[in-house]
Formats: sequence, structure tokens, C-alpha cells
Amino acid sequence: MRAAAVQMSSTDDKQRNLATAERLTRAAAADGSTLVVLPEKFNVIGTHDQLVAGAEPLDGPTVTWARELARELSIDLVAGSIAERRPGREKLSNTSLHIGSDGEIRATYRKIHMFDVEVAGRRYRESETEERGDEIVTSAAGEVSLGLTVCYDLRFPELFRILAVRGARVLTVPSAFTAVTGAAHWDTLVRARAIENQAFVVAADQIGVHPGGNESYGGSQIVDPWGDLLARAPDEECFVAADLDLARQDEVRATLPSLANRVPSAYRWPGEAPA
Repeated sequence: MRAAAVQMSSTDDKQRNLATAERLTRAAAADGSTLVVLPEKFNVIGTHDQLVAGAEPLDGPTVTWARELARELSIDLVAGSIAERRPGREKLSNTSLHIGSDGEIRATYRKIHMFDVEVAGRRYRESETEERGDEIVTSAAGEVSLGLTVCYDLRFPELFRILAVRGARVLTVPSAFTAVTGAAHWDTLVRARAIENQAFVVAADQIGVHPGGNESYGGSQIVDPWGDLLARAPDEECFVAADLDLARQDEVRATLPSLANRVPSAYRWPGEAPA
């Protein structure tokens, strides 16, 4: 399998964003990628009001576009994430979709962990706009199992371990990682999730300043199950691609069987951690 991570600098201009996503996805497919991962909120990113204005249901124009493109190119497309409007819900969902090469939605993952933090004096409160999901989701791209996550999820190894135990061989991480936390932690976290789960990680990040003043780090990359960096994006809108050697993954899992050597009977969760 050849996989690609698309790096974008999205705005609140949906048509511009979709045109960029389509150009880069087509280029990745022409380069041989059969799995393409778009970044978080690739179609619209910005302030609370801009996200609300740009939110769509799953039968809206963005997902329709993604389904048609995946079908035309015969690729598996992880449509990064979109701000999803759901009937009867006050808040939006931050939703990642796996769309198969036939254009059908294979899996829907709604981001579990809300980015409610303060970084370098800047306050982020994702939960004011979005509600968290509560379902861990795997999917299948042909015979390869995918584990779906979004951005801040990267800091929660429990989620990634469950995906690996459920059979995920490729972990997808569409993101809009902040410039400050990205410079400090992005590369380390992506590599750690790959090593500890002996899985490929395809991490597609936003880059640059978005409406409202938030800035994303970039550094979109693909890491193999040994922790080797297979591809890393320069600081621009682009895609990076790499061949995922599944036989090499089998070798890593067989010769250093950390997944097989787990001892679930000994693991007991402590009480709640202090906030």
C-alpha cells in the first residue's frame, strides 16, 4: 500500500479549500497512493462563527465531493475531518470519514478528546463549539485495517492502543496541531504512537495562520512501525507519500512482540487523575 498525507493551509473559504484538497489528492493518486489522508477541518477552519456557518451534515456538499473523488480515483480517502452538523444537536461534531474506493462511507469517527487548553497565553476551548464523540472506530481499506483519530487524540495513548489491539495496522491522524505545541511535541508523539503500537502512522497536519489567528505547525509525516520516518512535508501546502511495507510490519511484530507480550490481567486503572 502506498499512502499519502496531505498538508493544507485551510481558511473559511470552502471553495478554495476544496479546490486545494482536490488538487493535492489528485496529485497523490497520480503518484501511486491508494490511501490519502486529508488534514483536520480541511474544508473550513476558523472562528466559532465560521465553523458554525461552514458546518454540514454527512450528506452535504463536502462529503458528496469526497465520495465522488474517491470513486473517480479508486482510492481510499480519509476525509480529514469536517465540522459536522447533526440533527437535534446543539453543538457540532469534529468528524473524520473513511471513504472507500467505491465512494461509499466505510467508517465515521467523531473526535473523542476536546482541545480545551491554554498554550503560550492563548486559550482554546473546543468544547464550546463541539461535542466529543464516544466511539473508537476502525475500518478496512482492502485487507488493511485502519484506526481513525483526530489531532488532540494523539496525546492519549489508550485510544491508539485499543485501535492496535482491535487490529489496526495503519493509524490516521488528521490534525491542526498548534505551532507552539507542534514544535515541542508533534514529531515525538507521532513517532511514539507508531513505535508503541508497531503500526504505520499517517499524520496529515494543517500549516500556517488560519482565520481567528490560530496557527498550525505543519510537519505532516508518515512513520513506520519501527519508528523510522518515511516522509515529512516541507513548510508549504503539499502532499508526502510513502510505501507501507506490511511484511516489514509483520517482522517487527514477530521479532519484538510488544503487542503480543501485553499482560491485560495485570492492568488495573487507578482512580481519576486530578484536573
